[in-house]
Amino acid sequence: MSQTVVITGASAGIGRATARLYARRGARVVLVARGRTGLDNCAEEVESLGGRPLVQVADVADPEQVEAVAEAAERAFGPVGVWINCAFSTVFAPFEEVTPEEYRRATEVTYLGFVNGTRTALKRMLPRDRGTIVQVGSALGERSVPLQSVYCGAKHAINGFTSSLRTELLHRGSNVHVTIAQMPAVNTPQFSWVTTRLPRHPQPVPPIYQPEVAARGVLHAADHPRRKQYYIGATTVATLWANRLAPALLDRYLARTGFDSQQTDLRPPTGESNLFAPVDGPRGHDHGAHGIFDEASHDRSLQATLSRHPAALAAAFALGGAATAAALGRRGRTSAA
Repeated sequence: MSQTVVITGASAGIGRATARLYARRGARVVLVARGRTGLDNCAEEVESLGGRPLVQVADVADPEQVEAVAEAAERAFGPVGVWINCAFSTVFAPFEEVTPEEYRRATEVTYLGFVNGTRTALKRMLPRDRGTIVQVGSALGERSVPLQSVYCGAKHAINGFTSSLRTELLHRGSNVHVTIAQMPAVNTPQFSWVTTRLPRHPQPVPPIYQPEVAARGVLHAADHPRRKQYYIGATTVATLWANRLAPALLDRYLARTGFDSQQTDLRPPTGESNLFAPVDGPRGHDHGAHGIFDEASHDRSLQATLSRHPAALAAAFALGGAATAAALGRRGRTSAA
């Protein structure tokens, strides 16, 4: 039986790549974003891959619009089984250069958009005692970087809000699940349409992964939601461990390197920003899933693959442990001789 899946931020980036994966399963995919052009093109892809699309133009910052999406989804496809919160907007700039209006707007989309989507999904899932909500998070939700205070603050808030909700669901013994897929740097179009006040074109901090790597992680999290969160990409794991083991040292490292590593040698984008309005409207164009960093991006992640196969991960650790033990044994025998 095919699933009914709602994906916010489906017109581009990780949301677009995730919609394609569900389409290959023959799922009924509800595509949500503000930009009609990207959504219409995504719908064509979903249909061509074997899925059934439903386009919903909506701003996730508005709870009434999100509620209307859910009503349309269930009217067309029946009960929503999976709700994926992925939409976001942000500003690349030092904190003092971000206006109050920009800060409010980005927070309303990136944080409250997740809250609105989660509330709407729960309204339908809790009475049925089934369903899964996936929050598309970020390593920056646990380890902040310079020039992204808006985004980092929102992603931190998502982590805290989701953890609180998870304990409430556990308390009531609910079979509704909520999980977070924490992302690495991903090659999405956001870096070409983001509001920026940097002297050069913004970029994700290398190493960069393609949206398909992230999408596979989202799909796995939705299929196996009992874990609190999933870490996608070795750099995500490394960043989180570095922050736990040496946060002060990491602060100094990011203060020294974080400005240059988030900028290319190119001039900043000259097109319109998508903060207050979509940039792929009737006169715009379809941005697709990928950004401009294809040549520098990885289309595979060994860590992400192993995390989807715990037995293989355990075997890898066992082999590594055995090899280490053997090496130490040989070293010990050599020393004794």
